[in-house]
Amino acid sequence: MKNQVSVLFLLTGVLFAASLLIANILASKIIMIGPWSAPAGVLIFPVAYIINDVIAEVWGYAKARLIIWAGFGVNLMAALFFMLAIAMPAAPFYEGEEAFQMIVGSSVRIVFASLTAYLVGSFLNAFVMSKFKLLTRGKGFSLRAVVSTLAGEGADSLIFITVAFAGIFPLPVILGMIVTQALLKTAYEIIILPFTMLVVKKVKEIEGVDTFDEDVSYNPFRLNQI
Repeated sequence: MKNQVSVLFLLTGVLFAASLLIANILASKIIMIGPWSAPAGVLIFPVAYIINDVIAEVWGYAKARLIIWAGFGVNLMAALFFMLAIAMPAAPFYEGEEAFQMIVGSSVRIVFASLTAYLVGSFLNAFVMSKFKLLTRGKGFSLRAVVSTLAGEGADSLIFITVAFAGIFPLPVILGMIVTQALLKTAYEIIILPFTMLVVKKVKEIEGVDTFDEDVSYNPFRLNQI
């Protein structure tokens, strides 16, 4: 059937949502990568963009749109339950309340910045992958993957850091963080590109599908088209 959803697609979607959730939890720690500082979420967050590339390349933009909204829902639900858990009184014998709040208790501003940046960056990534594939008639996956990631990660970093830290850090610091994070995440994509290409090839062979979005709607809210 045309609209039948495969088990492999579902598993890929679960991995996508899990990567986002783990990245948001890891982001509470700031790490050093050489001379640069970055949230620890940078270790896994690019994986979500790689999975986004695989989904858009194999199953097309409509399926990627569905997974992007699913990932948004999972992370929004997690944020709401984190806030609920923080609001509830801790047991008298529980000694980890302060650490718990510090790890999962992101401010409303940070949560809003993260979710907004994620939606814009993910949809831009999928859009560029889809359009570029049509223009190249399916050739040059590696270039599509890098360009789409640079666009998506750039938009994500720009929106998140600006919304989250404007008025808190000086403009030069904010600009530096935006450029550093976008470049680090794109470099991650380039380093792991051979593996991504192998995954795409294997998934196409298993699924027997290679989608070209010739009639797709790029409206991010049109969830009935899958």
